[in-house]
Amino acid sequence: MSSLTDIDKRYLEKLFGMPSGYVLDYSDATYGEFFGRHNIDIHGRKYQTYGTSKAKKMRAFWEQEPDKIVAPVLNEMLTAHEVDCDLNDKPLDKRLFEKCSEIITKISGGSITTTTETVDAFLEREFTIPNLDRLPVEPMVASIIQARLAEARKALNAGASLSVIFLCGSVLEGVLLGVAQSNPVKFNRSSASPKDEHGKVRPYHQWTLSQFIDVACDVGILKLDVKKFSHGLRDFRNYIHPYEQMASGFAPDEHTAKVCFQVLKAALASVAGTR
Repeated sequence: MSSLTDIDKRYLEKLFGMPSGYVLDYSDATYGEFFGRHNIDIHGRKYQTYGTSKAKKMRAFWEQEPDKIVAPVLNEMLTAHEVDCDLNDKPLDKRLFEKCSEIITKISGGSITTTTETVDAFLEREFTIPNLDRLPVEPMVASIIQARLAEARKALNAGASLSVIFLCGSVLEGVLLGVAQSNPVKFNRSSASPKDEHGKVRPYHQWTLSQFIDVACDVGILKLDVKKFSHGLRDFRNYIHPYEQMASGFAPDEHTAKVCFQVLKAALASVAGTR
């Protein structure tokens, strides 16, 4: 059982919108994927003590799991909420956010630090796309990446925001796959690498973009700030499925597209070792 108090839970439930039965804007699929990154089957019978809604499963998770498991899950969810608010141009209740951050730090024993850099501050930083020869990808893949970067710039200038997001997400996933294939020992030994039911690391073609991001950060390829904003890009890239976009009410705009392109530039610079 976690050490979350009833008051702690009230703060967290308010931030995550749980009184409605939902948790943030997660669908059943993305909720399962999120917890799966922490090796938790949130849709399993274990967490259906109070019912099958996402909020009820979260409450059962808090009740059944210790702090060392609950804290990192809540920390990532808190960061995802912060990024999504900024990218969607939705207001973030700073006081509530800070209170929840304090709660998570408390149950983690102070071992977790949350990142507080805003999207606007991230946009103001200078990131230069490196020479693609420095990326650990095959020459033919590098030429495809070059073409997609050029297309993303055109789409950005034309106001085709959704196209920018999809192109950036595809390039990021391709580059991180190349990084993993070039560093199999590091990636396979990472505690964040996805495992099958027998505890064996899954083959790379079964990894999600989210898992590539987490492992790349864990092994020092991506900086922590890039990991944070990359998960925002990954969330929006998932809206390539129209029903996912409809369920979330996601409406990409120029600001969102610029942030996603900035995330990609920062990630490429991290991979190439130029920042």
